[in-house]
Amino acid sequence: MFHINEFKKLSSVSVRTLRYYDKIGLLKPVSKTEGGHRLYSNTELKKLQQIQFLKTIGFQLSEIKIMLESEEWDWSNSLMTQLSYVIKEKDRLSKIEISLRELINGIAIDGEEFKIKKIIDLYNNKEAKEALNYNLVELNIKNTEVLEKLPNMASSDPDSLEWIALVGQLKKYMHLGYSHSRIQNIIERMDVKKGEDFTDEDVFLDKLWDIRMSPEESKKFSLYPIDQEVLTFLEKSYSHYLDNKS
Repeated sequence: MFHINEFKKLSSVSVRTLRYYDKIGLLKPVSKTEGGHRLYSNTELKKLQQIQFLKTIGFQLSEIKIMLESEEWDWSNSLMTQLSYVIKEKDRLSKIEISLRELINGIAIDGEEFKIKKIIDLYNNKEAKEALNYNLVELNIKNTEVLEKLPNMASSDPDSLEWIALVGQLKKYMHLGYSHSRIQNIIERMDVKKGEDFTDEDVFLDKLWDIRMSPEESKKFSLYPIDQEVLTFLEKSYSHYLDNKS
């Protein structure tokens, strides 16, 4: 027999939880000491392990109680139902993860001026992906895998995060002017990164920039809404960079 305190150490379950399980009839002690302390055996320990496992895979205590007490419980059907629930929950959490990443990356671009409405509008534009796929030929993409290299506001990959950080830095220091060395250093890194990520895709990039410069087209293709002032400043800064480079 195990005293409740010893049973707690063996099972890593608190005394408070064990008392609650006893109260709801989920796991009762085999007996009690003269002082009223609960006593458990190996049978209760095995049952507790089953309870903890079923909790881990998402079952409620009320369900677990019925499952362990019924000899006719349909385990196969119950587990399939639980699997279906977990898959749906996984999809729901995945969407939440995407929204959180978009919010975090939105702040990285816009700083204190960030507006949650931008993310809501982006989220609600559900036809954007279909529109992008539909216009692949129009965009003259040699390799459709290039789309995967585009900065993604919902991504955590280093390339996307660097592009987002570069745009954020550009916006932060716009007040210095497009010819300032700090701005030109940012533009230089953008140019180098463009060469690293989009080799021989100049035609595509030019058409993508035309889309980016149009608020209506950007929305159509579900591009994160960057302020027109920032885009114009980027264009002017890049022209200055190219002039000095040549």
